[in-house]
Amino acid sequence: MLTVYNCLVTEHDLRLVGLAAVICALASYTAISLLHHVRKSAVGMRRLWLAVSAMSTGFGIWATHFIAMLAFSPGVSTAYNIALTGFSLVAAIFLTGIGLAVAVTSMAGSRWSASLGGAMVGGGIAAMHYTGMAAFETMGRVSWDPALVTVSIALGVVIGSVALPVGLRGDSLKWKSLGALLLTLAICSHHFTAMGAAAVVPDPTVQLSETALPSGLLAIAVALASFMIVVLALGGVALEVREHRRQELEADRMRGLANAAVEGLLIYNGETISTVNDNFVALVGRASADSIVGTRLEQYLADPDARVRLLKRENELVETVLLDAGGSEIAVEAIQRLVDLGGKPHRAIAIRDLRARKEAERNILFLAHHDALTGLPNRSTFNKRLDQEVEVALQSGRRLAVLCLDLDRFKEVNDLFGHAAGDRALQAVTKRITSQLDDTQMIARLSGDEFAIIVPGLSNPAIAGRIAESVLEALQVAIDGTESGQPVGSSIGIAICPDDATDRQALLSHADTALYRAKNEGRGTYRYFEAAMGAAVRERRLLEHDLRNAIPRGELRLAYQPQKCIRTGKVVGFEALLRWKHPTRGEISPVEFIPLAEDTGIILQIGEWVLRTACREAATWKEPLTVAVNVSAVQIHNANFAHTVHEILFETGFAAARLELEVTETALIRDLNRALATLRRIKILGVRIAMDDFGTGYSSLSNLRAFPFDKIKIDGSFIKSVNVNDQGAAIVRSVLGLGRALNLHVLAEGVETSAELDFLKSELCNEAQGFLLGRPADIETFRRLTSGEDASDAPTTVVSLASKASSG
Repeated sequence: MLTVYNCLVTEHDLRLVGLAAVICALASYTAISLLHHVRKSAVGMRRLWLAVSAMSTGFGIWATHFIAMLAFSPGVSTAYNIALTGFSLVAAIFLTGIGLAVAVTSMAGSRWSASLGGAMVGGGIAAMHYTGMAAFETMGRVSWDPALVTVSIALGVVIGSVALPVGLRGDSLKWKSLGALLLTLAICSHHFTAMGAAAVVPDPTVQLSETALPSGLLAIAVALASFMIVVLALGGVALEVREHRRQELEADRMRGLANAAVEGLLIYNGETISTVNDNFVALVGRASADSIVGTRLEQYLADPDARVRLLKRENELVETVLLDAGGSEIAVEAIQRLVDLGGKPHRAIAIRDLRARKEAERNILFLAHHDALTGLPNRSTFNKRLDQEVEVALQSGRRLAVLCLDLDRFKEVNDLFGHAAGDRALQAVTKRITSQLDDTQMIARLSGDEFAIIVPGLSNPAIAGRIAESVLEALQVAIDGTESGQPVGSSIGIAICPDDATDRQALLSHADTALYRAKNEGRGTYRYFEAAMGAAVRERRLLEHDLRNAIPRGELRLAYQPQKCIRTGKVVGFEALLRWKHPTRGEISPVEFIPLAEDTGIILQIGEWVLRTACREAATWKEPLTVAVNVSAVQIHNANFAHTVHEILFETGFAAARLELEVTETALIRDLNRALATLRRIKILGVRIAMDDFGTGYSSLSNLRAFPFDKIKIDGSFIKSVNVNDQGAAIVRSVLGLGRALNLHVLAEGVETSAELDFLKSELCNEAQGFLLGRPADIETFRRLTSGEDASDAPTTVVSLASKASSG
């Protein structure tokens, strides 16, 4: 009897044993590779590739067995039953095919399918082996050790149940090689253990059958099977290379698509990140994608609740925070879905950076409650806070002050230096006022240059006055934004709760009323609200409202006062005076409504109407009469005034040489350069310029030299009783001498007596006007002069917006 040791060591040709092992390893690796291809194939092709894999595995097991059998030399003649030998090959292919098919079903979700399939492959190995041994014929008897038979079957089944799950675990070479190694071990361990279980007892009486296949022919069959295995192995390698190349191309394509996405993308399996795109790398501040692959998801999405919501809500947006490389939180929006990556289910998460959107939302929220230019609370926020403070004040019994303020003549800053300078001035004013307030007090910008301050918890109303004084003092320093070297002044009105009112609307109204009083009483100051103020402010506002509608309602008209040449006694002109007849108030003095028009800006509309009306009227006269217009400081400093004059001259067809504009010195000193530029543009048109009310202002010789004046008008206060008033006479003589020296015409206003006229004649004054020479009247009164019926009295027409009443 041959022992197991003799069977395994001394009775085998080790070279053939090595060849059997190589064939077995080659077949095993080919089987694992083909099985991977089976899993990735379409349903229609899966059966074909499964059959190829089964043939590779079956032939490998069969070839390994019979090469090892050829290596076995029991010392007696041997042969093989043809039928059983062929049946063993069929059994190997069929049974391993069933096992591989079962193993592939692991993709359907059964975690034990691969192990079960591997065990069935191990059973197929045993079936092939013992069928093949049944085909073995020798001149002797074969006996079996039941224990070793059992061990051999167990080794094949157990190792096979491990080999396929390992080989199918991943697509990497490591897992495939490890799986092939285990499958090789399952085949070889089963075969040689089973061979050790067999004992051959020589018996010369036992003869080989005539139909048995000699060992030489079996070697040829095995060689063919081995060749097939090599071919299949090469095919498997080719598939492997092609699949690897396809995966690389697919990976490059997917990576390109992923990097083209605006969002950051990551794909993970379980809790481990498999791949990320470049945007995610940049978002978390890592050096490369390789530094992220293999890390855990919780390293970046640290909020466990957010991760749970994200996993449970496929295709639904979840807002959370992302941790970057430095541990800083980034507001993000994430959405996840299942994807197939390499034939396995993974989860893909798209992450969108919300920092820009969050910042925009914060800005929108801020702008909803604050002023965009100054950053101060706006009117709605102020109203809400004031309502709260009023309620607190009424409940606590403490006082609350509301201060309303606006900037004096701020419109001129915009007109003179542009809105950019005005914006800078508002920002500077905001900083200065805010610096005078504490954390309990609140300043808001209500509109334009209007601000309001809430001062809660007052123990004494005088505290509000001290705050107003500090604000006014802070604004006394020149502000760079005005570009004029002048401070931006302010007026402040104060109302106290509950002394003056117990609700927001009334408090604001009373503070606004006090503000109007402060502006009317000299500006640059503050006033507390008094009950008597209400009627005066309401009256002023009603008058302002009516003045705005005076032109559309046809309530304004022009009255004309003649001017004469003193030397000849002929009428040389008219001064057109503005009059307003209110439908219920009657005649309203220019002294009352002209300052109101200048304060509110209505003077621009009225001034244009006066100029157009006078030019249109004068253009109808047969005599070539001259029209002079007294314009206000607001008009002179308006950037469009010169254009307006040109447009009116063009529309009315009135000759520019017949138009004379009168300007007071006070209108020039606010901004000498701007006024000079405007008057020079008007002068280019051919319009004459006169200095009105000379002697009452600065009477600066530099102004006469710098500005393009054609005439000087002496104010009527110097003409009154000039014949007996030595001081007045000296002043008039000086002005007349100055006019002659500068080659300027001089006109004396307010002449009421013959003695005054004689004095002016003796001093060689050019022209005069006043009650003595003619009172203001409708132009129809002077139609004889304008029509040329009395050419010797041909007048010059002067249009005035000055606040002159009926005095001459």
